[in-house]
Amino acid sequence: MNELTVDTALPALRAGGVIAYPTEAVWGLGCDPAHEAAVMQLLQLKQRPVEKGMILVAADPAQLEGWVRMEALPLDRQGAVLASWPGANTWILPAGERAPRWITGEHSGIAVRISAHPLVAALCRAWGGPLVSTSANLAGEPPARTRADLDPRLLALLDGLIDGQTGGLAQPTPIRDALSGQVLRS
Repeated sequence: MNELTVDTALPALRAGGVIAYPTEAVWGLGCDPAHEAAVMQLLQLKQRPVEKGMILVAADPAQLEGWVRMEALPLDRQGAVLASWPGANTWILPAGERAPRWITGEHSGIAVRISAHPLVAALCRAWGGPLVSTSANLAGEPPARTRADLDPRLLALLDGLIDGQTGGLAQPTPIRDALSGQVLRS
């Protein structure tokens, strides 16, 4: 396995690579969300249909500009979303002009999170924008909670891995609809 650091992951991401890294609760797979071939490669590795859409993680709300339309939400809903970040809260926000179909899937919104996980936040800061973040497992398999849990079949297909610890959450982050506040995944 190609062991990466935040700095050495950047060339792999720029080249359209897919990497693994720890997130708040589970190990994640990530790539450049604007690089269609990279996202398609990630989806193929996971055996996940593009129609489901992807989650993006970022270090701060400014990194999501153009990807989502925060201003499309009423002010009270904007406040609820922003008050929950950084943190283990994923929200479905209206998609912006930068959000292609390989990210939104069949949806009009996009799932986004401003991560409080130090490694994820550092990676997004170094990258200068959001990254795709999806659990590091094959579709239908349980997510990897530790590096040892990562499927060797999946690892063999990745461009690298940033070692570290997950944030210790018992479950993947909840996903809520930003407009209604409705919980879609608890």
